Amino acid sequence: MSFTLAIVGRPNVGKSTLFNRLVGKRLALVDDQPGVTRDLREGAARLADLRFTVIDTAGLEEATDESLQGRMRKLTERAVDMADICLFMIDARAGVTPTDEVFAEILRKRAAHVILAANKGEGAAADAGVIEAYSLGLGEPIRLSAEHGEGLNDLYTHLMPLADKFAERAAEDAPEVDVSLDEDEDDMDVVPVPTNAKPLQVAVVGRPNAGKSTLINKILGDERLLTGPEAGITRDAISLRIDWVGDDGVAVPMRIFDTAGMRKKAKVQGKLEKLSVGDGLRAVKFAEVVVVLLDAAIPFEQQDLRIADLAEREGRAVIIAVNKWDIEDEKQDKLRELKESFERLLPQLRGAPLITVSAKTGRGLDRLHAAIMKAYDVWNRRVTTASLNRWLSGMVEAHPPPAPQGKRIKLRYMTQAKTRPPGFVVMCSHPDKVPESYSRYLVNGLRIDFDMPGTPIRLYMRGQNDSNPYKGRKKAPPSKLRKHTEGRRS
Repeated sequence: MSFTLAIVGRPNVGKSTLFNRLVGKRLALVDDQPGVTRDLREGAARLADLRFTVIDTAGLEEATDESLQGRMRKLTERAVDMADICLFMIDARAGVTPTDEVFAEILRKRAAHVILAANKGEGAAADAGVIEAYSLGLGEPIRLSAEHGEGLNDLYTHLMPLADKFAERAAEDAPEVDVSLDEDEDDMDVVPVPTNAKPLQVAVVGRPNAGKSTLINKILGDERLLTGPEAGITRDAISLRIDWVGDDGVAVPMRIFDTAGMRKKAKVQGKLEKLSVGDGLRAVKFAEVVVVLLDAAIPFEQQDLRIADLAEREGRAVIIAVNKWDIEDEKQDKLRELKESFERLLPQLRGAPLITVSAKTGRGLDRLHAAIMKAYDVWNRRVTTASLNRWLSGMVEAHPPPAPQGKRIKLRYMTQAKTRPPGFVVMCSHPDKVPESYSRYLVNGLRIDFDMPGTPIRLYMRGQNDSNPYKGRKKAPPSKLRKHTEGRRS
């Protein structure tokens, strides 16, 4: 990416709509009510032959205190400082407001390059607002329509000369890609190592006000996400790129997703909250490791169990992290109670790591990093077919399968079909007759004997009757020469 473009402006002027159009995806939540966007969202934008990074910001508010609006303004000002170019958007139908004039003065002082855009410029109703935009003193405004894609050619014209200035800097910062790699024949059996091109995808989920954004800020070492005592601050699923260094000193490339708090379905009433929860669920589906963050004061609520079960059903490696551990007085008794509740309420995640952390102080982050890497390793675990068949014969000897309706079930052989999560196929007779309890017996045995705690394991029973070409054939088909041979015999 050659440069960074930050889209700034008052609430509800169409910043997120333009962001979605530039990145070519509906990444940012869009609604008619103002103040939907609260965090900074980055995306890879494409405009003709230009490739750059675009930042969607919260609507500029006049508040400067420690309120929610004030904290949103600080994040937006930070985006202005870190961006190469600022695209200042106004509402052409509403015209220039006193708030626009205040922010135009701020941009003149803090931003190196400012481009003025009058959005919602379709139709004659916006003519007066476009002309009025000249009074801001930021040059000729671009007449845009983010909803309909009008005016993007003018935006390209303004960005092109600036992009040439940043091209040399981008060439110096570009990574080396012309490298030779030794191909290994056993790559299928090796756990894939996260790289800059394919970082480890980690999603942090949980109920509102569990401390997800605070935890990610502590991992980043920077106040990148909007936090506060209010519940439900985060709305978008924000992805952040980081090289997280563990205790071994190795930096692991990761992409961490901060998601909106998920309440009970009956309590989710507004359209905006439904969109936020849907965005978080999509983040879970794309993640490789899911960290379910609990509040130490009220752990294992019904909603926590639903979220953890959702991650397991999606086949993701799951880690249970208990936040706000610094305010607990009786830590040992509380930890013992948590482990007992975990084993009782979430048997499908037996053996999954239970980590206590404090997002405020940063304690326990090294254990969380180690648990993530361990869960990722188990999630990619591959077992040889020979080892599986030796193990299967021992399991059958210890506990033979039942014979429902007098039909004996014979387990012939077993192999691993896939990883991420580990999936196994057992060839047997009467696969539809194998009870669920016996499948659980085999899955629990796999967890213990092959050291795969916590990760979802998929076990499939397959029969070989369908592959028999003579199944259902009662007698041999008549020969085409039978009429000739029978006539000769008579």
